[in-house]
Amino acid sequence: MARHTLIVTAVQAEADAIGRPSGAFVVVGGIGKTNAASATTAAIMSDGPFDWVINAGVAGLLPKSNLSLGDIVVASKCVYAEEGIETPGGFQTIEQMGFSLGNFSGNVVPVHPWMLEHLAAIGTVAPIATVATCSGTDARAAMVQKRTNCVCEAMEGAAVIHAAHRVGAPAIEIRSISNTTGDRDSQEWNIEFALQNLGDAVRKSINVLWGES
Repeated sequence: MARHTLIVTAVQAEADAIGRPSGAFVVVGGIGKTNAASATTAAIMSDGPFDWVINAGVAGLLPKSNLSLGDIVVASKCVYAEEGIETPGGFQTIEQMGFSLGNFSGNVVPVHPWMLEHLAAIGTVAPIATVATCSGTDARAAMVQKRTNCVCEAMEGAAVIHAAHRVGAPAIEIRSISNTTGDRDSQEWNIEFALQNLGDAVRKSINVLWGES
């Protein structure tokens, strides 16, 4: 079976949870936006083309989400949380500064609508924030949630989807909640459960994409 789905994770534990599904090519790209974008681009250029791109991994739960550890989130959009400027009047996005990050509006990288429609049943559909600094205080978590209106945060999603956009590859982000955000000493974690659910969700997603495409 030909490789038709590229799956980009940040760390090996996420890739191990997903395994080697038939028809998929799994890349451990590294943590953060630079690693994610460069690994995605390199994989598409050297091992593609791919019909679909999925950024898959664990995520931190933001306030007001009404989700639980282990829940799966399918990104309705991916939001860069920090690209912009802090002013005395508040945060401004790149677009509000008069610039552009890409062929999309402001800091919001859209996922592929067909993928979103067909994978919506895999988990909760909601926006996911991409951060460079994780929320280890209540104040930071509240700020990210207010700024982005996202339910969880991770460090790669928008960059993977952005890189895929640049080369015309349909892409989406899928996350499993591994921990709460906020004050570090009060956070709750269950990485093993989150990884197990992540693997199940990604394998289901591949089956859906194969069945519908």
